Amino acid sequence: MTWRSAAALAAGCLALLWILHSVGLATITADVARAGWALPAMGAIHLGQLFLSALAWRCSLGGAALSQPQVFIARWVREGVNALLPVAQVGGQVAGGTILVRRGVPPVLTIAGTILDLTLEAASQLIFTLAGIGLLLGLRDERAWLGWVSGGVALSAAGVAGFVAAQRMGLLRLVETGMERLARQWPALGSWSLEGLHETLMRRQADRKAVVQAMLLHSSSWSVGALEVWLALLALGHRVGLAEAFVIESLAMAARSAGFAVPGAVGVQEGGFVLVCGLFGVPAETALALSVLKRLREVLIGAPALMAR
Repeated sequence: MTWRSAAALAAGCLALLWILHSVGLATITADVARAGWALPAMGAIHLGQLFLSALAWRCSLGGAALSQPQVFIARWVREGVNALLPVAQVGGQVAGGTILVRRGVPPVLTIAGTILDLTLEAASQLIFTLAGIGLLLGLRDERAWLGWVSGGVALSAAGVAGFVAAQRMGLLRLVETGMERLARQWPALGSWSLEGLHETLMRRQADRKAVVQAMLLHSSSWSVGALEVWLALLALGHRVGLAEAFVIESLAMAARSAGFAVPGAVGVQEGGFVLVCGLFGVPAETALALSVLKRLREVLIGAPALMAR
């Protein structure tokens, strides 16, 4: 872990401790214990999301002669590492990609396909967030929240557009050149030649059928998360409709993604749920209990993945 990641994690932990202290840890613990029966079902829902995300990744890779179970295992490990280890949402892609290379996918295709997958995942989340905002506009007349939400969406859109522009302008050619220079100093790296990385990514982006399929799969995966929120809040004794659950999931996950620099988005996720749930009258302690249930589900699904890798 770099010192920046450590500092971000420390800040997130302090923010989380302050939030828990302000609301009341005993109340949150009691709520989570009462709703614990929902965890297996939440895990099953999330496995469905992972399966859809794995299929999307496979589309970005062009099939690559990999079976669905093989890509699912790689995506499962990728999720577990990002969720449970202090890697700031980067180490999971490396771990999952390494599994693909072991299964015979060329390193160049693995990197290009993963970059495309990350791009499409971010773009589909942006659409998911916009859908949540649209639903929220229809559900609530009060618009005080619109300013900060719109600002966040604009930043996300700029980030996705900038990432795509950098790819098109040849960012990966710089990666190729850097790897060639390293290989001259350390010949052992020659087996990881990345020659043709830019061209491979451009070919994958030009496969419109695969891109559309991956976008639809990612969008479906994001949307399924609303079922998890609905079930968790039901178990916590606070029933909401599926539309409200969709809004909560879309905006809270957008907040979590914005906190990508903080390992596990510690503190960021919790603050996001408190803010968004508050729009529907969900008490802060219930929102925090919802976040804790999601983190327990991460452990339930992610811990076996860490052992499997």
